[in-house]
Amino acid sequence: MISINYRDPRPIYEQIKAGLRRLILTGAMGPEERLPSVRDLSSQLAVNPNTVQRAYRELEAEGYICSMAGKGSFVAPDQRVDQNRIELLLRQFDEAAAELKFMGYSPEELGRRIQKGGNQV
Repeated sequence: MISINYRDPRPIYEQIKAGLRRLILTGAMGPEERLPSVRDLSSQLAVNPNTVQRAYRELEAEGYICSMAGKGSFVAPDQRVDQNRIELLLRQFDEAAAELKFMGYSPEELGRRIQKGGNQV
């Protein structure tokens, strides 16, 4: 599921967000599937519940999940991601592509990587 790396320079809530986002985007968690409660996930990961709550709140703002009072949080049914998130990712992509081109990657190599889904690490 989700793991925390204490050597990772990212804040813990960002690691939780990234882990949940990965599960949603890969289909490991389907539309309308219930997420663990804040209390359960914080207990599982041995982190403060406020940390998990912040990750959930930001994922909801980005459109990945939705929360219902008294029922919990669920994977968003229609996956309409916030336009701001799309713009941020495109800016990051443009910056990374420009740097890779500067380092000698050709547009063709970048295109092949995109075609393969960017899963080459």
